[in-house]
Amino acid sequence: MAVSIHPRMATSRRVAAPSAEDRAARYINRELSTLEFNARILELAEDASTPVLERVKFAAIVAGNLDEFFGVRVAGLQEQAGSQLGSRSPDGMTAAEQLESIRARVGELTERHARAFGGSLRRRLARDRVAVLRWRQLNEAQRATLTATFHERVFPVLTPLAVDPGHPFPYISNLSLNLAVIVADTPEGQRRFARVKVPPLLPRFLSPSDDARVFVPLEDVIAANLGPLFPGMKILESSSFRVTRSIDLDLDDDDAEDLLEALEDRLRSRRFSPAVRLEVERRTSAQVLSLLMRELQLTERDVYRLPAPLGLADLWHLYALDRPDLKDAPLAAVTPAALAATDEHPADIFGALADHDVLVHHPYDSFSTSVQAFVEAAAADPSVLAIKQTLYRTSGDSPVVDALVDAAAAGKQVVVLVEIKARGDEPANIVWARMLERAGCHVVYGLVGLKTHAKLCLVVRQEGAGIRRYVHIGTGNYNPTTARTYEDLGLLTADETLTADVNHLFNLLTGYSRRSEYERLIVAPINMRRRVIEMIEREARLSTPEAPGRIMWKLNGLVDEAVVDALYDASRAGVQIDLVVRAICGLRPGVPGLSETIRVRSILGRFLEHSRVYWFGNGGDPEVWIGSADMMHRNLDRRVETLVRVDDPGIKVRLAEILELAMAERAGAWTMTADGQWLRAQASTNGDGPPLSIQAQLQRPPASA
Repeated sequence: MAVSIHPRMATSRRVAAPSAEDRAARYINRELSTLEFNARILELAEDASTPVLERVKFAAIVAGNLDEFFGVRVAGLQEQAGSQLGSRSPDGMTAAEQLESIRARVGELTERHARAFGGSLRRRLARDRVAVLRWRQLNEAQRATLTATFHERVFPVLTPLAVDPGHPFPYISNLSLNLAVIVADTPEGQRRFARVKVPPLLPRFLSPSDDARVFVPLEDVIAANLGPLFPGMKILESSSFRVTRSIDLDLDDDDAEDLLEALEDRLRSRRFSPAVRLEVERRTSAQVLSLLMRELQLTERDVYRLPAPLGLADLWHLYALDRPDLKDAPLAAVTPAALAATDEHPADIFGALADHDVLVHHPYDSFSTSVQAFVEAAAADPSVLAIKQTLYRTSGDSPVVDALVDAAAAGKQVVVLVEIKARGDEPANIVWARMLERAGCHVVYGLVGLKTHAKLCLVVRQEGAGIRRYVHIGTGNYNPTTARTYEDLGLLTADETLTADVNHLFNLLTGYSRRSEYERLIVAPINMRRRVIEMIEREARLSTPEAPGRIMWKLNGLVDEAVVDALYDASRAGVQIDLVVRAICGLRPGVPGLSETIRVRSILGRFLEHSRVYWFGNGGDPEVWIGSADMMHRNLDRRVETLVRVDDPGIKVRLAEILELAMAERAGAWTMTADGQWLRAQASTNGDGPPLSIQAQLQRPPASA
């Protein structure tokens, strides 16, 4: 199908940047803030009060986050430093200065991460009968069992690649785990290098017994059995290494005649993108390290020497163990009362929404019996004429996609905007797009030059002699898997004004609409920055010493300087500002004369806090917005995002309760200081007991229910 072509929409003009001298005092570096976010997650991995496999999960998350950080952020900084353009970050650092600061902080974090796994975590796992051992720690029987496993399952798929005048240095794929092997004809003979790739499709950890109580890294098993790969040669040394490459696609879709084909071509070429990081075992010899650095075109600055095992993002394999006794108790998600079936009547989603709006709060509210049920009901209902939906990320086996396919098969008009440029999910989304097209759905890819990140589903239904529209608009993806672990909000409604807004927005996304103003929506990149700043400025105007203004936000990232400056101005006007920022925060709270009335917190825990809520006191008539957008440049300038105004009084009260709980003095959260440090809440000294778990509190029925 033809790609929808639409001129890039104009973004609002940003305010003048502060002077160079003032930058560091006003803003925290985005990259370093990202690393501090991972430091907070690492604290969860180190927390002995957390079930041990949940700690393993947090350790895996940190490792995976750092992989992406290098593949995207560090790769971009290296390219910027190499171009010598001389541009500085908002806090005044050059690309080279940022890279040096990153290296220092990553060095600290990776050392701490390795100690956490190699020390307390492994000891705790062993006490709970999940021993992660190295080859040297195995007994003879265990070694014999794993050697047999090696010959049966591993050896047939290994391919040693020599490096010599007749064999060029092989391509090392992104994030692959490899063994660098030095061999010779005799112990004193010429030393030769070979690379052995650890097969990624085999389990990362092997067990020498059926009861799965002992696990050994796959690379250890290979390293201990290298002889059959090099018969007649002496194995002089071996060590593992790992390469991170740039993963940012940087796709120019302005000139692409077929965006799907252009993306597939770019994905293929990305395999050969530049290396940006080399991880090696500490015991790696100077000869091996020198060869790897030369062939990968890396410098000493790009090398990280770590204790084995490397690639600890693969700890997800251990977390997958069927050991519920070592994990958090399962969450019993509930169905919102308005959407639930009763003994007398089946669930009537459209009837419930025709009566009043419904707020869903995942994972506490079940995704399958609310949002998924909404799409499935639309697909099955003969009165439904059309379904229009955005898909940014979804699961591998998606009931939402299945419902859209069923709807198309039933003759309904189904329009799906698939964001095929969603980083990390590009191959999967290409598959979804082609499958939906074959099923008869109308598939579009959004606006040229922009990612569509908005979470929207519009259902058009014949009711009597007229048409009624129903909408879901949320903060999270249509992904039933992540909906069980990501905290998100969604609004289900039949409100005529809002559903008309969403209908107009779909016309913009799929056609040539020029509509830029909506009644209950704010849309990026059209006017979101301007509208948000206007609401901040309104709060400052309405604020008085007797009745200070109030702003409460919950979001994932806050780095846009224009928005940060507006918050500083509001603070100087006396507005009380509470920000719950999960990950990246470029604002400095509590700075005298600048941000004295601003508090910043971060909530991390069992569930990934992902919802965005923007609450303004508005002189006693609170105005509340939820949606897909964070206050970051990419959201405000390079993505189609939506915020929806919540008008239902009961839902506004519930959102205020959620925010107030996050702001509570005893809330178990991290608090940010003016110098960018994050302090974790400790047990109370006044007898109130340990910090409250916000996520545990939210598993209880709401007071406003």
